Amino acid sequence: MEAMFGLRTKLPVTEEERLWVEDGFRRLSRMLGASRLQNAAVVLPTDEFFPDLWDGTESALRKLFHRVCGYMGVDPNQVEVEIIPDASELLEALPAYRLSGQNGPAGLHFGGGEGERPLVAMRNSLLKDPLGAVATLAHELSHVILLDGGHLARDAEDMEPLTDLATVYLGLGVFTANASRNFRKYQDDHRAGWSMSRLGYLPETVFGYALARFAKERGEADPGWAKHLSTNLNAWFRQSAKWLRQESLPIE
Repeated sequence: MEAMFGLRTKLPVTEEERLWVEDGFRRLSRMLGASRLQNAAVVLPTDEFFPDLWDGTESALRKLFHRVCGYMGVDPNQVEVEIIPDASELLEALPAYRLSGQNGPAGLHFGGGEGERPLVAMRNSLLKDPLGAVATLAHELSHVILLDGGHLARDAEDMEPLTDLATVYLGLGVFTANASRNFRKYQDDHRAGWSMSRLGYLPETVFGYALARFAKERGEADPGWAKHLSTNLNAWFRQSAKWLRQESLPIE
C-alpha cells in the first residue's frame, strides 16, 4: 500500500548523496574488510562503554582515548595524543597548528613519518564536552586507520567525507552523527581536523542514511542504539531505513 498513490517513502538525501554513501561503503569494505562492519560494536554514550569518571582532565582524556582506540581496533601505544590550546601565539606561529576560521580546529591528525608515530590532537575546550571529545577522537583515529594504514591518500577528493563515513562503518557513528551539526571539517595538504561550525562534510541527513545502511547491512531491523540519536537524526535514520526496506538494495 505504501508504494501506491504517491505514498512511497521519500529519502532525506539526494540521489547523488545516496550513491556516494553506497560507493563509500563498498570502498571501505575493500579497504578494511566486510567483517569490520559486521563485527563492530556500536559504541554508545553509556556507562557500559565509558565507565571511567570524566573530570575534564588530561588524565581522563587519555583514558577516553584508550577506550576509543580499543573500539576502533587501533593500538593506543602506536599513536600519540595531545591537547591543543584553543587560541595562543603558539597556534598562530606554528603552521602545523594553524587556525582554520574564527574558532580554530577541534582536532588534528599528523601522519607519522619514518620512525615516528601518528599524532592526534584535540582542542582544550573539548575537555568540557566528553561527547564531542569522543566524536573528535573517532574522526582523527579514522584518519590513522585510513591514511596511516595506507588505504587512502590525503589528497583524495572525498578524503574527509569518507573519513566521516568510516566512523559509521566502525561503530562510532552515533557520536559523529550527533556532533555533525556542530562541526565542520578542516584540511590542507598536510593536516586534517574538525573546526567548530554548524556545517560539516556529511550533513545530518547523510549521516541518517549512512546509519540506516549500516543497520541494514548488519541485519538490524530496529536497532536499540537508534534511540541515542538526536531527534532529527533519528527521524532521518528511520525514514531512510523505511526506504531501504521498500527498495531492498544490496551493496555489491
